Amino acid sequence: MEQPKDVHYLQYINQIYERILDEVDVGVHAVDETGKTIIYNKKMMQMESMDIQDVLNKNLLEVFMFKDDQTSTLVKALQEGKETKNVKQTYFNNKGREITTINNTIPIFEENKINGAVEIAKDVTKLERLMKGNITSKGTTRFTFDNITGSSPAIKEVIEAAKRATRTSSYVLIVGETGTGKELFAQSIHNASNRLSGPFISQNCAALPDNLIESLLFGTKRGAFTGAVDHPGLFEQAEGGTLLLDEINSLNLSLQAKLLRVLQEKTIRRIGDTKDTPVDVRVIANMNEDPIDAIANNHMRKDLYYRLGVVTVFIPPLRERKQDIPLLVQDFIKKYNERFNMQVKGLSDEVKQSFLEYDWHGNVRELEHIIEAAMNNMLDEEVIMYTHLPFQYRNKMQLKERMIPISSVESFINESVEVAVPLKDQLEIFEKSYIEHVLKKNDSNISRTAKLLGLSRQSLQYRMKKLNIDLK
Repeated sequence: MEQPKDVHYLQYINQIYERILDEVDVGVHAVDETGKTIIYNKKMMQMESMDIQDVLNKNLLEVFMFKDDQTSTLVKALQEGKETKNVKQTYFNNKGREITTINNTIPIFEENKINGAVEIAKDVTKLERLMKGNITSKGTTRFTFDNITGSSPAIKEVIEAAKRATRTSSYVLIVGETGTGKELFAQSIHNASNRLSGPFISQNCAALPDNLIESLLFGTKRGAFTGAVDHPGLFEQAEGGTLLLDEINSLNLSLQAKLLRVLQEKTIRRIGDTKDTPVDVRVIANMNEDPIDAIANNHMRKDLYYRLGVVTVFIPPLRERKQDIPLLVQDFIKKYNERFNMQVKGLSDEVKQSFLEYDWHGNVRELEHIIEAAMNNMLDEEVIMYTHLPFQYRNKMQLKERMIPISSVESFINESVEVAVPLKDQLEIFEKSYIEHVLKKNDSNISRTAKLLGLSRQSLQYRMKKLNIDLK
């Protein structure tokens, strides 16, 4: 039997509602008058680490467990018919995992009768774990300046600059690409300063959303929201020590303004509090973006940069200190020999050369990962050969060998083009010149040349015939 058009329309509207519910960035959980779940969106599934079939059409008290001193805010809405806002609730999913949310819960009425309730929730589980956990305590920092490997002038200059920063409690900004070892320098500065006996706390500013990072940094006051308790933030926990703020340029500008005030006044105000608390904390900040670019791109306030950058340490990328590669390789081989119970002694000449030619966009971290991966590919060999290196590295090196420098292209164009010629003709001229160049480098070996050019042997021979290229 054909369904009425209005039924199709209702199905269409229902699909739109379901799509909207799955796209919003808050958890939505609705129950009927018996407590059975009738709506459970994708964000709620992510927050509670649950599958929809474990929750939908089941009584929530059969699925979730609550602490003795708490009850479900949804059940409370059904029982009392009262709306609650910003209530913190801690409970457990069906696997026993603890979850903490901030909820707005609304009873649904029909003709003065409660026939359901809906809850809109924000996840604060990670914040709760960070606040409850012992993030860092005295003596947990592992690195000192002795752990920084390198004899190149570039790295020696940076080490000396960082050592000078240990004499005072001025703020420090460490700038360097990802993988250059910024936290290693931060811990070294802390461990060589008079704050050595104090805590060292590290927080990645990009790891949490803005509403959580503010609570984490500055703490909360009881009553700031329903369920909020007095809890010190990271500034108070780092009292007398060092607070490392990693990826400082990922903070939004309004939070940067609040941070600037703390740095200037040396006081913090917990969320929900009315009084300021003095703090004695040295702040070290890291960023993987040039500060001038960060300011120009509106990623960092100029006044915060001037306040933080009293001492600025620029860590050079590995491609600018390649003479340190042999020393770094020795350190990493020693580390993984001990970890894997192996007896690797070094690199083959081919690997050494390729390491010196590589650009190392992932810096020291990438070098370590490649050494670790290579040693995982070895059996009882004592030397790391090119075939032991991970495929992605070898693939990048082969691609680099096939690429011709831009300067060479420009030189070729300047020398060969006196007057403008059609693009098709110019491309053929360049293609012929490039194929002849690669053939010459490979002693006219067609198979090897074809492989480097990414062509089949037959395709290369066809192009040579078409372009009148003769083997010499």
